[in-house]
Amino acid sequence: MNPDPELLRRDLARIAEQEARLRLPTWNEAIAWQLGCCLRERAAARGVAITIEARLARETVFLCAMPGTAPTNADWARRKRNAVETLQRSSYAIGLQLALEGVADLEVKLGLPLRDHANAGGCFPIRLADGGACVGTLTVSGLPQRDDHDLVVEVLAEHLGIALETVALAR
Repeated sequence: MNPDPELLRRDLARIAEQEARLRLPTWNEAIAWQLGCCLRERAAARGVAITIEARLARETVFLCAMPGTAPTNADWARRKRNAVETLQRSSYAIGLQLALEGVADLEVKLGLPLRDHANAGGCFPIRLADGGACVGTLTVSGLPQRDDHDLVVEVLAEHLGIALETVALAR
């Protein structure tokens, strides 16, 4: 089944808005730890198991594989994160853009090996409010890709005091 191009465009526009609005005043180990713990608490409250990774300047500063996850979840998180660190966009946006273009994956499009890069949702680039470069990533793996993406956006919006309904993807 081919995805509806209009739905893809709508989601891509909203993700661009998320990436523009969900910028942090600062990103350090303490904030990465706080957001990682918040993601874990949120997942536990919902009865879901996820792997969470937070990175600062390409260094992992928070990693949690909740009971019920598998080693493949950590590998998916790593591959999503690699794609974001390389392309500086949300991994969900990367996948949606490829779908819109009718391209199977990052290996076909850019020669990035599938073993190390995934165009699946769940990794979000961390940018500072006063700068444009990606200074870190926040990644979730274990849910359907849209839900992985939504969970990260939810926690970032809450941290920044932004009403979720103003940035959330349409359901």
